[in-house]
Amino acid sequence: MIPLPLAFGAPLLRADIRTTPEDFQVDELPAFEPSGEGEHLLLTIRKRGANTVHVAKLLAKWAGLPEMGVSFAGMKDRHAVTTQRFSVHLPKRVAPDIAALASDEVEVLESTWHNRKLQRGALAGNRFRLVLRNVQGEAKAIDERLSLIAARGLPNWFGEQRFGRDGGNVPAALAMFGGRRMRPDQRSLLLSAARSALFNQVLAERVAQGNWDTPLDGEVWMLDGSRSVFGPEPWTDLLADRLGRFDIHPSGPLWGEGELRSSGDAAALELGAISDEQSLQLRAGLEGARLKQERRALRLRPANLQHRWLEADVLELTFALPPGCYATAVLHELGPVNDVAGVSASE
Repeated sequence: MIPLPLAFGAPLLRADIRTTPEDFQVDELPAFEPSGEGEHLLLTIRKRGANTVHVAKLLAKWAGLPEMGVSFAGMKDRHAVTTQRFSVHLPKRVAPDIAALASDEVEVLESTWHNRKLQRGALAGNRFRLVLRNVQGEAKAIDERLSLIAARGLPNWFGEQRFGRDGGNVPAALAMFGGRRMRPDQRSLLLSAARSALFNQVLAERVAQGNWDTPLDGEVWMLDGSRSVFGPEPWTDLLADRLGRFDIHPSGPLWGEGELRSSGDAAALELGAISDEQSLQLRAGLEGARLKQERRALRLRPANLQHRWLEADVLELTFALPPGCYATAVLHELGPVNDVAGVSASE
């Protein structure tokens, strides 16, 4: 994996995170209101020291269902305190005793009925509260960097956890493209890692050139909070205004078969950034897997980014991110942050 450049200059701090699970809190932001009727029990659960799949298995056992009867919108880390929704399919609308779920790991905050299974990605985003401890760095400079991020946004990197322990998912994807058989769930994970690696390489080149949040000739634009794209089209004052208001963002490729949508300078940069031998293998593998060309915003602006110093060397950050965006992208722009739990920050 390539080292990711910094958009705003040299690192400003060193710190530790996840000294305790409470130092990494994530609350899922719901995308819809429950219908109050139907055969899917919608549970809002706060978990501590347990990953999402583990809790889903607990729910399946509690309800006497196969694991496929329990659904969730997004994955949340084990070494954290997180709140998220699960749906449990109970066609007879008879729920076991919810109090029986209570443990040191699991607390049910809310339960109601809904008329549809909870789908992956059915969330509006995630709200984070991160506490950095043993911070080494000048507080004033860190304050200024965070104010700059709040005003300008930051590069929308795919986080380290997308690439697995020691970045092993990309080599595994290359092996899969070379003929190694994988389970369907592994295959999906490795295809995502391959796409993400190529996207990060394009974004790294744009950060290096200083145009990750400014237009290039042939730019494809993505609407904020949406997967909708448009362009290329001539640069106008209207586009400049929309870019300044964070209504639109420059985008980069999520590789697949079909024509690259960008053109001109943007296309030349994208293709040049992923023309090394490994990238060509990843591109060919993704095309062979029949994934279609898609796009992802190059720029991210954390919503309601705030910070405060709890002690001279303890910094609290709070912000919200859209689905599929990574808290590690925010931490990356500050400096090296040691994950005491040995895992990467959540989406």
